[in-house]
Amino acid sequence: MIYWFTGQPGSGKTTLARHLQDYLKNEKNITTYHIDGDDIREIFDNKDYSPDGRRKNIDLAQKIALFLHTKNTSVIVSLVSPYRDQREDFKNRLGDNIVEIFTHTTQIRGRENFHSPDYENPQTNFIDIDTTDIQEVDSLKTIITLCQNNIQFL
Repeated sequence: MIYWFTGQPGSGKTTLARHLQDYLKNEKNITTYHIDGDDIREIFDNKDYSPDGRRKNIDLAQKIALFLHTKNTSVIVSLVSPYRDQREDFKNRLGDNIVEIFTHTTQIRGRENFHSPDYENPQTNFIDIDTTDIQEVDSLKTIITLCQNNIQFL
């Protein structure tokens, strides 16, 4: 299974991805790999935040996630991934083996300088998590509950 967290910087993607990873490890005994956008940028030395640079970063994360998935590994990705077409194409390729989790907030959290001005919100087949006034644990519970409604997710 691939859990793909998307949303603007500071919306809670990485935090919730880490909580989900801990939950899967400790409660379900599932080993996962977490791929974070900042790590991908560091590993591949891609500091290009232009549309082309962002697309390249997303493509690299998708390739790594797909490779790990083909090795029967659960993968959690936390990445702005602003372009709906890239996310939708990836979801179409993976079918029931991926869940998109859209995190967003109206709070100022200090990462606004990395915002993607052309971010395209998901429109179909995703979990919507507004982290504005909700505790991390409650957001995680929502994700788990919605994923458990589809037995393949957890």
